[in-house]
Amino acid sequence: MGGGILAAMSEENVEVHDFDIPDAGVYHGHEGFLAWLKGWGEGWDSWHVGDLAFRAAGDDQVIALFRMVAMGGHSGMELERNDAIVYRIDGGLIARIEYFNDQKLALEAVGLSA
Repeated sequence: MGGGILAAMSEENVEVHDFDIPDAGVYHGHEGFLAWLKGWGEGWDSWHVGDLAFRAAGDDQVIALFRMVAMGGHSGMELERNDAIVYRIDGGLIARIEYFNDQKLALEAVGLSA
């Protein structure tokens, strides 16, 4: 999964901000992205994305809207919610990734409405 998107990212300058985990901090570069993805995935026994849709948000942003379905690794509880990722583009490459567990907040962050 990470391989295809890595080619679209600014190798050293990309930042990942996870608003799903407020104290997660900021991840930098390809290694930071992979560490964020690994850490995020470790909390789940399984997960998948459904109903994926992309929308342009101005000249330098794209928002991915999707339904996240995950099964808790320790609890076994299933989570289903509407999440979003905002990709900010600079020089044709992804320079910033912002993960939201609330599509309304993500849409507001890029100046769009639901």
